[in-house]
Amino acid sequence: MKLSDWARQQGISDITAWRWFRAGKLPVPARPLPAGTIWVEAPHPEGITVLYARVSSADQKEDLERQVQRLQAFAQEQGWTEVKAATEIGFGLNGKRKKLLRILRDPQVVRIVVEHRDRLARFGFDLLEAAMAASGRHVVVIEEGEVTDDLAQDVLEILTSACGRLDGRRSARRRAQPAWEATGCK
Repeated sequence: MKLSDWARQQGISDITAWRWFRAGKLPVPARPLPAGTIWVEAPHPEGITVLYARVSSADQKEDLERQVQRLQAFAQEQGWTEVKAATEIGFGLNGKRKKLLRILRDPQVVRIVVEHRDRLARFGFDLLEAAMAASGRHVVVIEEGEVTDDLAQDVLEILTSACGRLDGRRSARRRAQPAWEATGCK
C-alpha cells in the first residue's frame, strides 16, 4: 500500500510517515518504487472472510448453492484460510437481513466476498463499502460488471417493499382501533 494510505490507517500525517521512512524509523518494511511512490509492505490483517450469497426467493435455492461454490473457489484461489459461508434468502432491499447484520456487526470479519454488488445490497452498496473501509475491513466483488438483469424486477421489489410497509401500518392501526375506542378517546 502507498505510504500515505498506511499513514492514514495509523492515524499519523503523511509528512511524519515520510520523515520516518527517510530516517529509517518506519516500523514496517517499505521501499521506493521507480515512480517515486513509497510502497509499504503492511501485513494483511488475518481474520474471518465471509462468503455471502443471497437469492430473492426459495425457488432459487439451486442458484444459491452454485453461488456459494463459485465464492469458495475464488477464496481458495486467493489463499484465504479462515473462510465461512453465509447464505440468505430474501429481497436485496430488505435492510433487516439477520445474517448480513450479524456479519456486519462482527469485528473479526475482515472481508465480505460477494459475486455481484446487488447480492449484498440493491441500493446503498457504496455506503456499506465505505462504512466497512472506515473500520479497516472491505468488500470484495468477484464480478464487478453491473448486473442489469431486469430493471422491471428492481422496480417491482421497490414497490413491493413500500406497499408492505404501508399495509403493515394500516393493519396495525386497524388492530389498535378497538382498544383506542374502548378508552373513550377520539
